[in-house]
Amino acid sequence: MKAFRFLFLLPSLALLQCTAPTPIEKKEESLWRGWNKYQIKEEDSLARYGRELIERTSYYLGPNGKVARMSNGMNCQNCHLDGGTIPWGNNYSAVVSTYPKFRDRSGTVETIVKRVNDCFQRSLNGKPLDSSSREMKAILAYMHWLGDDIPKGKKPKGSGIYELKFLERAADPSKGSLVYQSKCASCHGNDGAGLPTNDGGYVNPPLWGPHSYNIGAGLYRLSRFAGFVKTNMPHLQASYQKPVLSDEEAWDVAAFVNSRPRPTMDLKNDWPKIAKKPIDHPFGPYADKFSEQQHKYGPFQPIKEYIQ
Repeated sequence: MKAFRFLFLLPSLALLQCTAPTPIEKKEESLWRGWNKYQIKEEDSLARYGRELIERTSYYLGPNGKVARMSNGMNCQNCHLDGGTIPWGNNYSAVVSTYPKFRDRSGTVETIVKRVNDCFQRSLNGKPLDSSSREMKAILAYMHWLGDDIPKGKKPKGSGIYELKFLERAADPSKGSLVYQSKCASCHGNDGAGLPTNDGGYVNPPLWGPHSYNIGAGLYRLSRFAGFVKTNMPHLQASYQKPVLSDEEAWDVAAFVNSRPRPTMDLKNDWPKIAKKPIDHPFGPYADKFSEQQHKYGPFQPIKEYIQ
């Protein structure tokens, strides 16, 4: 039996000025938080290895990987914080409870294996793992260990990435550049190249350039990146309880980072039904009248109202 899962309570907070960072929720509500890795039993070696792979992906599967050389040097937990256990830290809480499921991006029913390999090919700009490999089995074991108590079909509060309110204007890369220099460059570098380690990985991941996520990654959608940084960045300073960035800063820095060069990917098989593309999918064609520029940077509310 697993030990007690810790839940956070969000305090009721008054609204701050609109230009200052605001609390994510205004009412008390329990949020999912994943099991601590030290709660994995010694005999559950596969799940322990799975957590290790999430935490140190580059060491095992990066450019100089111990097992294989098949990814860009980033670790899974660069985007899925603390092994996918943090509220609104792009966590893994709903993976086991919601997969297999139909996904509009592929137009097919996807398994957890397919979803994991999507991350390897997009966020890690690498190759897919063999579904029968020990590494894939270990990642699946960790996902099950982490989420096997979530009822089938349910997504707990705090899962995934926070849905940030749309701006009334387009997100501005030039304003985002100023936010990046003041709030992000000290960890990720003025050139966005991150802080590398000796084994080909990164202490702080690259946010653009040849070793970052490619244009097919989820974080290349502005809403995903903005929601992620709002509740989690700058790292070790921000949290969903005490965000550092204002909403405008989060949108603008997302626009700046995603305006920078990065690896490409063949997306011709994505979104076979174009009407199912997300509002902020940055590549046409679309089933509406709005431009590719507006789909990338906004304003998004007019698009949402048009398609409803």
